[in-house]
Amino acid sequence: MSFELTPQMRARFEREVAKYPEGRQASAVMACLAIVQQAEGWVSEEAEHAVAAYLGMPPIAVQEVTTFYNMYNRQPVGRYKLNVCTNLPCALRGSTEAFEHLRAKLGVEPYGTSADGNFTLQPCECLGACADAPVMLVNDREMLSHMSAERLDELIDTLKAAR
Repeated sequence: MSFELTPQMRARFEREVAKYPEGRQASAVMACLAIVQQAEGWVSEEAEHAVAAYLGMPPIAVQEVTTFYNMYNRQPVGRYKLNVCTNLPCALRGSTEAFEHLRAKLGVEPYGTSADGNFTLQPCECLGACADAPVMLVNDREMLSHMSAERLDELIDTLKAAR
């Protein structure tokens, strides 16, 4: 598989790099990876290498970022990536049950994608909204709180209807 930065990506990279002092372009690595993921849906090893080359970083330094943060998809995911917080405060308030409910409803294993390619289900670390537990994140952008089985069913129905 081959990956090449598009002119649009390069333009966005330039805007991100410009935010940092000269010689500190590596500070834009997270933003550049997010730009790639937004365009491609995930960050391939080839994309990591392209980001590294653009920023003048060793490829392993970029890979350290993509493997540390769970917001970067290192493999293709469904149209909707559902991350359910599984840390203790959420677990004590029903996130384990919420995760299992979604797993059964979608027919997927953790980190798996539904047969129709629409949903990828993942556990995740703390989302910082313990008072609203159980919480989840949709496509790394929209946080949802108090996710009961009923609310989860409504969410899945709404996302299916949006196709």
